[in-house]
Amino acid sequence: MGGLIPLGNASRRPRGFTAVTTLLILVNVYVFLLELSGGDRFVRTWSAIPFRITRGHHSITLLSSMFMHASWMHIIGNMVFLWAFGPAIEDAMGHARFLFFYLTGGVVAMMAQVFADPSSMIPCLGASGAIAAVMGAFIVTFPHDRIRTLIFFLIFFRITYIPAVFLIGFWFLMQVFNFGVVADVRTGGVAYIAHIAGFIFGAIAARVFENQRRVAFRSNPYN
Repeated sequence: MGGLIPLGNASRRPRGFTAVTTLLILVNVYVFLLELSGGDRFVRTWSAIPFRITRGHHSITLLSSMFMHASWMHIIGNMVFLWAFGPAIEDAMGHARFLFFYLTGGVVAMMAQVFADPSSMIPCLGASGAIAAVMGAFIVTFPHDRIRTLIFFLIFFRITYIPAVFLIGFWFLMQVFNFGVVADVRTGGVAYIAHIAGFIFGAIAARVFENQRRVAFRSNPYN
């Protein structure tokens, strides 16, 4: 098995403390701990179930579900991606705008997943749609930034630097490809529709939310 894990932006550092990104990670961890203690009842109460939402019930779960995760690996993977791309976008937008952008992207992504199969009773949950929106904004705002990336294949590991346009572009193409292969969304699993919708929202909305005065290249000593 192999893969790519983004470790952070090697081309810039935020100008200050990325409070919103840090807060989002802490909230995700806290809600996941609540899931572990609350069990299946908690999951079914606060995750987005398409059948209920499309019939006008539990709309709040479009928001709450983006802070929930199915496993330790699920939340760790999502938080690694959020920490890799979130700080630069928060810095470009400002704290308040970034928070609104993140939450809106997550709701848009979850709605896309819900309406892809409106009669499904399978819970939809995860921050990946919102994080996909952040990645969509990143590829528009900082396409040439180099991302410190861990490449692994079986027992072989290597850290390299990949331009964001290639790393995120490859990730998005994989979502599109896998969505084409996984035709039946009723089986659950990875929410590729949410990933695609979130990414497209982020790419389109990036220029609306970002503050041009904050978007400036700032090399760090390791660039």
